[in-house]
Amino acid sequence: MDRATVEIYQRSAAEYAARRRAQHPDRAAAFAARVPPGAVRVDLGCGPGHYLPHLGAPVVAADAAPAMVAEARRRHPGTPGVACDLGTLPVRAGSLGGVWASKCLQHVDRGALPGVLGGLHRALAVGGVLDLTVFAGEGEDTSGPDDDFPGRRFTWWEPEPLADLLVGAGFTIEEATADSGHPHARLTARAVRARTLPDTVAPGMRLLVCGLNPSLYAADAGIGFARPGNRFWPAALAAGLVTVDRSPERALADHGIGMTDIVKRATVAAAELNRAEYVAGLERVERLVRWLRPGAVCFVGLAGWRAAVDRRAQAGVQPGGLGGVPVYVMPSTSGLNAACSLATLTDHLRSAAALAGGGAGAG
Repeated sequence: MDRATVEIYQRSAAEYAARRRAQHPDRAAAFAARVPPGAVRVDLGCGPGHYLPHLGAPVVAADAAPAMVAEARRRHPGTPGVACDLGTLPVRAGSLGGVWASKCLQHVDRGALPGVLGGLHRALAVGGVLDLTVFAGEGEDTSGPDDDFPGRRFTWWEPEPLADLLVGAGFTIEEATADSGHPHARLTARAVRARTLPDTVAPGMRLLVCGLNPSLYAADAGIGFARPGNRFWPAALAAGLVTVDRSPERALADHGIGMTDIVKRATVAAAELNRAEYVAGLERVERLVRWLRPGAVCFVGLAGWRAAVDRRAQAGVQPGGLGGVPVYVMPSTSGLNAACSLATLTDHLRSAAALAGGGAGAG
């Protein structure tokens, strides 16, 4: 979250509490009704706690500004609270039943939002509910002197890009609306944490690795290509793409290696997918690529590219690329693909890295 904005909220907690109110208590109550009884829900970006009485119990107040958490707890004694970064909730994976995020994620930099949503996916249990509200529009802006709290940084969102990020973060969207009946139009969305993997992506990626879809095993483990017989991570280590085994977060942070999937629906085997899913999924990946501009995209497994683009495609560099970015397609790293050795898979990853520029080990 933008630090200057956090500082504004930090020094203005009491004044903000006096000037604001819960504008959509009915929506908050509907969210509370969706969270399983007894499951913990978090008021993310709680501010002074205006929504806390409407969110059900047990509820935790969380905000990046400690003064806001203190104000929320003062107004609602007995409510637990935590000051933390919005994308790194200090909770056990899968421990939350719901996250209410009213007008807080709009203060997150555009390129950082995939990671924040991925963090919320990991914190929520399968079936957990995310309800978010952001301002609608294009670009980013810092509020001027006409704002009662000037200097706050806002990122504006349009419906399709926000929906793409929710899908990429592993959510199934139940409802998304644009409300123009306010001085600033708002986007609201209610989404459910699916049994799948979140993308690990960001601006400046050297290479985006794109699988066909997560296996149920990988989805439950929270790591792509997680099954012991899968050779992706051994090949990535041998190729010098990564230095930490089975850590998508370290691969992105340390080496600029991002990860996504053509289809987000997790299955026992990729053979359960159909061409329509591949086509729709590749369209989302293309929009992601046009936005984030990785050095190259490496598709792991030929089936998706063949189904959506070229049914005769062979492993290697693909003509035309995707979204203006070079594309490399390599064989599946699954243990079922016994005809392809670890050494061969390693060579393919080295070639993909070279296509991205800098070769393996750069970053």
